Amino acid sequence: MPEGHSVHRIARQFDRNFIGKQLRATSPQGRFAEGAAVLDGREAVSVQAVGKQMFLEVEGDVWLRVHLGLYGAWDFAGEILLDPTIASANGRMGQTNQRGTDLDTPILDDAGENSLSSIGAPRRARVHVRMSEQTQGLTDDGEQWPPPVVGQVRLRLMTDITVADLRGPTACVLQTPEEMLASVAKLGPDPLVGDPVTNEARFVQAVRKKPTVIALLLMDQSVVSGIGNVYRAEMLFRQRLNPHTPGRDVPEEIVRELWRDWVRLLAIGVETGQMMTMDDLDAEQYRAAMASRDDRHWVYRRAGLPCRICGTSIAMEEIGARKLYWCPRCQA
Repeated sequence: MPEGHSVHRIARQFDRNFIGKQLRATSPQGRFAEGAAVLDGREAVSVQAVGKQMFLEVEGDVWLRVHLGLYGAWDFAGEILLDPTIASANGRMGQTNQRGTDLDTPILDDAGENSLSSIGAPRRARVHVRMSEQTQGLTDDGEQWPPPVVGQVRLRLMTDITVADLRGPTACVLQTPEEMLASVAKLGPDPLVGDPVTNEARFVQAVRKKPTVIALLLMDQSVVSGIGNVYRAEMLFRQRLNPHTPGRDVPEEIVRELWRDWVRLLAIGVETGQMMTMDDLDAEQYRAAMASRDDRHWVYRRAGLPCRICGTSIAMEEIGARKLYWCPRCQA
């Protein structure tokens, strides 16, 4: 499932490519035909991500709420203006890694996780079209414009030069402003939305009053927004916290450290497009981790492999209908 960093990246791409422009909206699949008809011809006003959900405002007090769920993704094509605060489409790092080593050369993710042409559930991304002058028909490099619809596209949004195709979402609905605010109110704090101090306090209070185990609380979007299976496993390991500990039994300082770690990891994820959760890597190790998911995590998807710290075999179990990875010794 796409986690919070992906949805924030999607929102930022919409902000760069669609806000302030008139939308052409269709539902090639047909399942969102009525909604697309409402959106068609309206100007995109604003966009925001909260956890795993994106809210796109269009003129006329209409909001589009999209929850990608397990299988959803947005495919972008056309003249894609990259947000300067995040990595480019080929994974170029414009800033620095966690140790401050300048990495200004392309780092390609073998799983395509950092692709800006397709953001969401893992899939083979379609190559996007680059154009200098756009008209209906062919682009300057001979590619068809607009690009043909491929597969089951729930919603296609277009400007004169950019296309965004939505596939496989759990939710794609239109809302009034009141309904949009009600949806956001149901979500837990997101480090990139609202006041940082208030967000941390909300998270600490929500966790420490519940008997539910911490492994489930971190996945509860009413407790905290954006954390999915990968970040859940990695955050618990980074705090050396037993995933079966009831939330109310986790010391307050550890709960605060969990929140602060989520703030750090989300920022890295938004910048790089990858769920990088390992620290203190030299330049060579960092480059390998950015290129391969197998070198990027402490415990996630490492069941049966030795713990990178103590050598104990990483355990995997089902909890809340999702796979949980953890080290029985480091997190005893």
